[in-house]
Amino acid sequence: MRVLAFDTATRATTVAVLDPGGGAAIERRDDPDPGQRPRHTSRLMPLIAEVMRDSESGWPDIDLLAVGTGPGTFTGLRIGVATARALARARGIPLVGVSTLESLAAGAVPAARGGDRDVVLAVLDARRREVFAAAWPAGPGPAAWPAGPGPGDPLLAAAAMSPMALAEAAAQLGHRQLAIGDGAIEFRSVLERLGTLIPADDSGLHRVSAAVHGRLAAGRPLSGEGAVSPEYLRRPDAELTLRAPS
Repeated sequence: MRVLAFDTATRATTVAVLDPGGGAAIERRDDPDPGQRPRHTSRLMPLIAEVMRDSESGWPDIDLLAVGTGPGTFTGLRIGVATARALARARGIPLVGVSTLESLAAGAVPAARGGDRDVVLAVLDARRREVFAAAWPAGPGPAAWPAGPGPGDPLLAAAAMSPMALAEAAAQLGHRQLAIGDGAIEFRSVLERLGTLIPADDSGLHRVSAAVHGRLAAGRPLSGEGAVSPEYLRRPDAELTLRAPS
């Protein structure tokens, strides 16, 4: 099975083609510099074309599409999910949605197990002094994760929350935790006071990977393009601004 996967939930645009049964994934990404706006609109389709070319894949070779469903930025999620639905419909390819937080956590499981951590806490910067966060067990757990159906129910369900609320939720988990994601970097001081381990800011563990999306999607039921929808978790920033007291 050959999978085309991509994610636009964060500032980065990441795209991969892989065969979960073996062989290395071909992954390309666009990571804007700090302060720069995301370039999903201009970079997603060129990156898809690039990984298709570099993996020597034509559309008849793609057996499954996987797209990150967030949580993340409102505009980014709309671009990614709309593109995935359009490609699935136009090319007749099955589509699976993958939680961006779960994929981020899945990619960090080997590091967590190697560092004697039994919980992976995925944290994305939601702006407005909030984070999107969820937690899963790192082990013992299904040996197939992150290359299969996933770990089951999260220890902490995905939610938007303040850094202090995150710290309180993390403290209640009561386990040795590895926290990853740009939100963990942004609020490092809050989490490290709890004894949470956070990799160096430049660690690849903090980056969402489309290749992990593809491995997770390969073991899951097909959603159908109409069934995949963004996981926003809160109202768009523009609506929150309008509702804010003047």
